[in-house]
Amino acid sequence: MALDDIGLSIDPSEVVGILGESGSGKSSLAAAVLRLLPRTAECHGGLFFEEHDLLAMHESELRRVRGRSISMIPQDPASSLNPVIRVGAQISEVLRAHLRLDRDERKKSVQELLQEVGFDNPERIASCYPHQLSGGQRQRIVIAQAIACRPALVIADEPISKLDSPLQAQILTLMFEISRRHRMALLWITHDPATLVGFADRIAVMHQGRIVEEGDTTMVLRRPVHSCTRKLVGLSHEFGLDSSCGVNGVVYAN
Repeated sequence: MALDDIGLSIDPSEVVGILGESGSGKSSLAAAVLRLLPRTAECHGGLFFEEHDLLAMHESELRRVRGRSISMIPQDPASSLNPVIRVGAQISEVLRAHLRLDRDERKKSVQELLQEVGFDNPERIASCYPHQLSGGQRQRIVIAQAIACRPALVIADEPISKLDSPLQAQILTLMFEISRRHRMALLWITHDPATLVGFADRIAVMHQGRIVEEGDTTMVLRRPVHSCTRKLVGLSHEFGLDSSCGVNGVVYAN
């Protein structure tokens, strides 16, 4: 999907939801931020991150930014994790690539990261291969990879779409707490408005490669203006926007 006249900003520790139906350009936007679009794609304008224009950077400079300053949580950890390498080693590789840590320091950091994403037995988990873990556990592994270097911006491309509702709530709570704790900005891509309730500070709605509506989460979901937003949201009560149900202080739709 070609993107057209995209204008979007995000502040430190802010959670911005990118909402749109399939084919609206959400994943293309994520790839554009990381300069991972196909070679045939052309980008015009400016893509500024901490006062540096990513569009003007050489590939070698971009490699230092990706993973360290900007990271991504993929939709399907099963396809992004190497099936023949233990997950602890895969997290350690991110640290080795970007930080000057010796082997013992990396091992300690891996244990701490696994604990931070919710594992009570980090040593055992680190020794596992991806196929030995559940879908929810694999998602926590790729989150640990994404936050390993404490990036300023994390882009999450529909990371909970393949999880059941209880696991979705757990991952949302986890990411909300991590973003606040480390003042990480979070760009959360989704097609489901219900997951943004009580989670995202702002929402930008995409349709046919453009942002057609943007604003405070509650305002956009309660009073959608664009027809695409109304279609995605439906009636407010359908997504439980008045719900007082919460997980760790974060309100979610029923």
